[in-house]
Amino acid sequence: MNISIDTSVLLERVGAGDESAFSELYDALAPKVFAVVRRVLRDPAMSEEVLQEVFVELWKTAATYDRSRATAATFTVTIARRRAVDRVRREQSQRNRIESLQAQRNDEQGPLEDDVVTSLDGERVRRALATLPEDQREVITLAFIDGLAHGAIAELLGLPLGTVKGRARGGLKRLRGELGLRGELGELHE
Repeated sequence: MNISIDTSVLLERVGAGDESAFSELYDALAPKVFAVVRRVLRDPAMSEEVLQEVFVELWKTAATYDRSRATAATFTVTIARRRAVDRVRREQSQRNRIESLQAQRNDEQGPLEDDVVTSLDGERVRRALATLPEDQREVITLAFIDGLAHGAIAELLGLPLGTVKGRARGGLKRLRGELGLRGELGELHE
């Protein structure tokens, strides 16, 4: 039997809300989707996140699938490529935003110096930051590198203030563990 026919049938069943078909579809297509995403992103952890996003979107949009227009694999890979490219653009946009904020701050206040970076070896901190989940890393970077307050971060990222505070607390806790510190990292600016 042709795998595209099988996955097309599975995707149609997913569109009807069949959870077992979704599990089978995931098993059949996840390796291919991961490979496509990994080629675009190159980062394994980020690729795994996007893989999950693809299948969440697939679950939500399966009812729109039309086998006369594409195979299930093509439909899914199209979603995967779009998600991966969106992630690249979002990452680049974030880097550009941070660089712009740093340049603006440098213009206004001179070279950027931050309590965390000046009190600890910069490379060690960068390595520790790299171990954080993306959402926590983003909040910690905006708070400590860019010097933004919780409210400003919430507004910039379009998140509730409580979410920003929770990510900051979780990120600081993980950084303390990574860096082997006991309460030496300060709290974020309210």
